Amino acid sequence: MIWLAVAVGGALGSLARHGANVLVALMFERPVPYATAAVNLAGSLAIGVLAGQIASGRLVMGQLGRAFVLVGILGGFTTFSSFMLDTLTLAHSGDRALAFSNVVGQTGLGLLAVYLGYELGALR
Repeated sequence: MIWLAVAVGGALGSLARHGANVLVALMFERPVPYATAAVNLAGSLAIGVLAGQIASGRLVMGQLGRAFVLVGILGGFTTFSSFMLDTLTLAHSGDRALAFSNVVGQTGLGLLAVYLGYELGALR
């Protein structure tokens, strides 16, 4: 049952990810790396909020629910492999400064987002 929850959640997360990619492509002339950055930061904030709420006891989520939401939906939505491929694509195209900024910016802001999300989720 957990595998099914992960599969269904992953499908939903992947659909949401594609929708975000389409939206960012419409908003910016150059979606790489902006679409992946938006998804990674939103996913980091979301998982931080959920983890904070679970840790504080304000949200009770069983193993099946965690598999569906955290592994399935958020795992399908935030794909680190896309982040790495975007960075490699930028580096191969000669835009090494943007590739470096992509790694440093997403990592630093992702950590900040998950921290802020956790603190927001743990608020009483």
